[in-house]
Amino acid sequence: MTSLATRSVTAGYGDRVALRDADLELRSGELVAVVGPNGAGKSTLIRVLAGLLRPRSGAVSLDGIDLRGLDRGQIARRIAVVPQVFDTLFPFSVREVVGLGRTARLGILGRASAADRAAVARAMRELDLDSLGTRPIDALSGGERQRALLAMALAQESDVLLLDEPTAHLDPAHQLATLDLLRRLAAERGLVVVAVLHDLNLASALASRVVVVAGGRVVSDGPPARIVNEELVRSVFGARLAVLPGDPPFVLPRVGGR
Repeated sequence: MTSLATRSVTAGYGDRVALRDADLELRSGELVAVVGPNGAGKSTLIRVLAGLLRPRSGAVSLDGIDLRGLDRGQIARRIAVVPQVFDTLFPFSVREVVGLGRTARLGILGRASAADRAAVARAMRELDLDSLGTRPIDALSGGERQRALLAMALAQESDVLLLDEPTAHLDPAHQLATLDLLRRLAAERGLVVVAVLHDLNLASALASRVVVVAGGRVVSDGPPARIVNEELVRSVFGARLAVLPGDPPFVLPRVGGR
């Protein structure tokens, strides 16, 4: 059982505070959707959870161990991150990019083992990338590149998977397939999976838990049927959205001011 937790975490950039007093406990088997308006602090939360941004106060712990006590290699073997943007200086092939996910697990000589190759092959198969293996990463569409980045994270075989807008650039079918895969991986492999999403309906339908961030604070946290409601959506996202109650709830635009 893996646990990733924040305790009273405040973090930011320069003079700007982007996240305040965040308390979360994330556990194995969950697909947690982080939602909120632009600039709310969602990406900052992911960076803090990944150990990429040091909190100004409070602490982040992995299985009770403060991340500040772990080196980057130890963190990389336990926590995988799929960023919004991934740029390379060289035209790596898709297979090579996915193989980068094994970097933290390579032996002293840096050579890929049979286990490394098997992990890469499995990740590419799970993301339907076998036919693109030799294509340069910079020749892919936005959606194909996004799938390659997710495969790179899966190849890492970590206990925690943190994703910043993993459905960006994906068509609706691949959005559903990607989140369904993440939900299945969380359940079957006991992963902690946290994904920043902009689509409230995807979060409502596929996440086991929804964390709402607004104004740099975690304002709500719980199962979608309880969290995605008219009052909360109106207060966080504005009055032009309505919620149809249900399991899962459904969010739709108000047309013509109704």
